[in-house]
Amino acid sequence: MAKHSSKPVQSSLSHFNNAGEAHMVDVGDKAVTQRIAVAGGRIVMLPETLQLIASGQQGKGDVLGIARVAGIMAAKKTSELVPLCHPLAITRVAVDLQTDEAANAVLCQATIHTSGQTGVEMEALTAVQIALLTVYDMCKAVDRGMVIADVRLLEKRGGKSGVWRREDEASPGL
Repeated sequence: MAKHSSKPVQSSLSHFNNAGEAHMVDVGDKAVTQRIAVAGGRIVMLPETLQLIASGQQGKGDVLGIARVAGIMAAKKTSELVPLCHPLAITRVAVDLQTDEAANAVLCQATIHTSGQTGVEMEALTAVQIALLTVYDMCKAVDRGMVIADVRLLEKRGGKSGVWRREDEASPGL
């Protein structure tokens, strides 16, 4: 299991009111700041499947290119998928995918930017999940045993809590 900072950001779950009911957090009084989040993950597959992706011979087209676009689209739709997530004006989405032959995997990293009153962690995590799920969808005919793994927040910047980086990652890079 990966290590991460055990220091809580706050002492209570903010998506519940005093009566224990779910609600959308009021961010109206928060300062507008530049906010950035970086998330990463991977999908592990058979070596033959990875070779099909790398060579561009998978019959459905450019797997990594389509997965990149799917991740970008997912970041923009996050508030429609996660019930208590605020709709945001995203200013930048970068979804990077690369093959890792040593691990028989496709690695994904999403970086999201906004200027706003709440962070973009959910958008970064959603982008990674959907990009990797798209790789699965496009390759499932040849490898149903693929595993999406290690999807996690790597870094967030901005807002009252400032900078947070995953302690068990040497760098947030792929």
